[in-house]
Amino acid sequence: MGTALSKLRSRYGSLSPVILIASLVIVTGTWAFIEIADEVFEGSTQSIDDRILCACRNPDDITDPIGPEWLEEAMRDFTAIGGVAILTLMVVAVLGYMLMARKFHAFWLVLASTGGGILLGSVLKSSFARPRPTIVPHLSHIMTTSFPSGHSMQSAIIYLTLAALLARLAPGRKTKVYVIVVALGLIFLVGISRVYLGVHYPTDVLAGWMAGLVWALLCWLVARRLQQRGAVESDATTPAEI
Repeated sequence: MGTALSKLRSRYGSLSPVILIASLVIVTGTWAFIEIADEVFEGSTQSIDDRILCACRNPDDITDPIGPEWLEEAMRDFTAIGGVAILTLMVVAVLGYMLMARKFHAFWLVLASTGGGILLGSVLKSSFARPRPTIVPHLSHIMTTSFPSGHSMQSAIIYLTLAALLARLAPGRKTKVYVIVVALGLIFLVGISRVYLGVHYPTDVLAGWMAGLVWALLCWLVARRLQQRGAVESDATTPAEI
């Protein structure tokens, strides 16, 4: 028994708490995605999904979302920050910076992370092929299937990836936490806007968040490992801090 514990300490004792937490979140997020998908396609979530969508509409007129007109307009704005056009512009801007700074390995890493996330989202949507909600009218244009939410997943991947890059540059723990919290806030707003606009079930959004979080953390772990080996340029003076 003592020998087994010694082996575990020698293997995992040198890992930082951040790495262990990230690994735990990856495992938990993957399990949560599988559980949500299983419940969705057994039909167990349909009732609560429909009730939440209906709760976002005027009981006397399901074409009218609850709240004042400015809230409806705000939700359209929130959903736009998770759209393909905005996310693409942000990624292109970051890639442009990396080229200007001659961080070529980091350039390919970010490109592979975001491109791989888009590909994964497309594969998941095609595999599950869940129809869009029909219980309420859609208040936003749609072109693909429903599960998982592409806006939720892609915004999680890209905003968390960019937040991780900024956090490595930010001085002090409070600033790093602030950057991550802002990214999580944007991801949350994108997700709830999809439900409010009637284009996604709540379980689509939850699954999108889980898939995006897992992918972003996996890419972060890969990037951290490559930076430690000197295979990818590091922006931070103390790369082990995050």
